[in-house]
Amino acid sequence: MKNNVASDFAYTDRGEARKWRPPQELSIFFVLIGIALIYEVLGWIFVGQSFLANPQRLTIAILQVSVVGIIAIGVTQVIITGGIDLSAGSLVAMTAMISASLAQTSDWARALYPALTDMPAVAPIGIGVLLGLAAGLINGAFIAYAGIPPFIATLGMMVSARGISKWYTKGQPISGLSEQFTFIGSGAWPVIVFILITVIFHVVLRYTRYGKFTYAIGANAQAARVSGINIEKHLLKVYAIAGMLAGLAGVVTAARAQTAQSGMGANYELDAIAATVIGGTSLAGGTGRITGTVIGVIILGVMSSGFTFLRIDAYYQEIVKGVIIVAAVTTDVYRNRKRRKA
Repeated sequence: MKNNVASDFAYTDRGEARKWRPPQELSIFFVLIGIALIYEVLGWIFVGQSFLANPQRLTIAILQVSVVGIIAIGVTQVIITGGIDLSAGSLVAMTAMISASLAQTSDWARALYPALTDMPAVAPIGIGVLLGLAAGLINGAFIAYAGIPPFIATLGMMVSARGISKWYTKGQPISGLSEQFTFIGSGAWPVIVFILITVIFHVVLRYTRYGKFTYAIGANAQAARVSGINIEKHLLKVYAIAGMLAGLAGVVTAARAQTAQSGMGANYELDAIAATVIGGTSLAGGTGRITGTVIGVIILGVMSSGFTFLRIDAYYQEIVKGVIIVAAVTTDVYRNRKRRKA
């Protein structure tokens, strides 16, 4: 069974430390520094100004990817088990639309539910999160108990949730949201929510039985079952958490935009997967850390900000992002082969 946390030392047969191995996050952090320095050099060459000397630019970059970061925390847990979740972006749209429809004020003439206006913010926020949780439970049930491959199950949820978000208002946006509701998306609150979620699940994965079971299933499902782990029940929990975090991301997205549209969350699932893989989580399952995913999220944010800074067309961002994902997966495959030979 693979160890859930890569050992910082290699040991001899006598148990003595033989060689110190730096944590994988350190190399990923150096990649982040390298990308930032490249933008700094290119900035002086092509733009005539510094990229790193503008803290506001970097703050905005992190703010822009905070929602993807919330999703990526759930996606990381799914991928550690050896699964995949393609439904997160569509769940963002669905939960954003439904929660926003319950957060409208009575002075908005086109309120979707006039009788349910001026509700306390906790109600639409809670309903959005619970809808994401319910969708995650459906994903988990299909995968764990019906034996449907994660790719197919979450692909079906992706299409269905996107369809619901379009059907809900026949494609019309939802506006007139209360200040209590939009507060969670104002200022630095999306980043604060992202940090809180990061800390919680870093501790959960690293120090609790839930985390140990998650890594064990991804490393060797058969061995995990023999050791007494209820794989089906645990997978249900993992996908439920991923759905819940996608629902929370949908609420934050609607609150930050102060409106909700059916097109929200497009490609967020791919960005979350990219951040997770860039952060060192293996698509083969069994390895990965929340801290690595956070660095992966920041790398995506810095890259996006850097492209904007250099006035490079947004289409090229998608091309480069695709190349980086392939490179990260290729590196992961090579690393796994090397580990097996060792």
